[in-house]
Amino acid sequence: MKKLRLLLVACLLGIGISGTQAQDIHFSQFYLSPLNLNPAMTGVMNCNIRLAANYRNQWASVLKTFAYNTYSVSYDQRIPVGRNDFFGIGGTFWGDKAGESEFSTLTGKLSLSYSKRMGGYRNSGHYLVVGAEGGFAQRSINFINLRWPSQHDGEGGFDPNAPSFEEGLVPDFLFADMAAGLLWFSVFDENNSLYLGGAFHHLNRANQSFREGEVEDLYSRLTIHAGGDFLLGQSRVGLVPGVIAMWQGPSFEVNTGLSLKFLLSGNRRAYQAFSIGSWVRISNKIEQGVLVDASILSTRFDYNNFSLGFSYDINVSDLVPASNNNGAFEFALVYKICGPERRGVYCPRF
Repeated sequence: MKKLRLLLVACLLGIGISGTQAQDIHFSQFYLSPLNLNPAMTGVMNCNIRLAANYRNQWASVLKTFAYNTYSVSYDQRIPVGRNDFFGIGGTFWGDKAGESEFSTLTGKLSLSYSKRMGGYRNSGHYLVVGAEGGFAQRSINFINLRWPSQHDGEGGFDPNAPSFEEGLVPDFLFADMAAGLLWFSVFDENNSLYLGGAFHHLNRANQSFREGEVEDLYSRLTIHAGGDFLLGQSRVGLVPGVIAMWQGPSFEVNTGLSLKFLLSGNRRAYQAFSIGSWVRISNKIEQGVLVDASILSTRFDYNNFSLGFSYDINVSDLVPASNNNGAFEFALVYKICGPERRGVYCPRF
């Protein structure tokens, strides 16, 4: 068991210095982190302004104080154009720190979108949205906390005071990052809607090498996502399905599931709902097939313009002996500011 834990820690902390093909962050509650999901989600809301905050803590059962921590905050708003169309403008800042090496990423981006109504009536509509984002990111690593071959004597001994730094390494670097996306959504009435979108991140494939003079381009990431919100007949119970699939270099991940929503109050001016859901995350072992990585339990409470979400990942992969089924927990908070506009139903309740 001890060896397995050490192996897991080594795998989680291991980072190739000459080729850092680190994968992007992910949130289990992707539906409560719209700007990280797709730049075309910018401004797609039923109010005028949206503030979102997300926090994720992963592998604390194994790494203790060196657990992975990810946080994100975003702001976006919609600007009416003509009678039915909208511009969206927003900004996102997120940070991520992983393991004892303190491998971290800080990112700040601005996003724009345009929503074009393709058909519908006063309280229903079909929209096509195009969006783009751009910004800068910084990656950094604490080389002092890494172990180097020169510190091992080859016979099982380890000397942390032995020379460790290799030539030509830099502790951090800055790079530009760009993305684009499309979104289609249909709102049938106040309680029934569906959407389908796609985004392409890291269009410019920035260099990610920590070694001077070497080039290791960041893999582009393709994201496809879909979901809906469907009330069951005349009841106050609804289904909220969702799926997100991501491909980045040799890796892919699928997160899909369903939430059961209970309307506590269906009044538009006093909307209240409680949701509970079950999801599953599927990923791949590089060149070794597909595995079920985690089962996800989620809850969400909506009260007027507030949305509060909590989820917990139950690890079910081969790492169970080390993780004891513990994966990650997440908090999400969304607050919308509505103005005097009255344009009927505009978009799904993300």
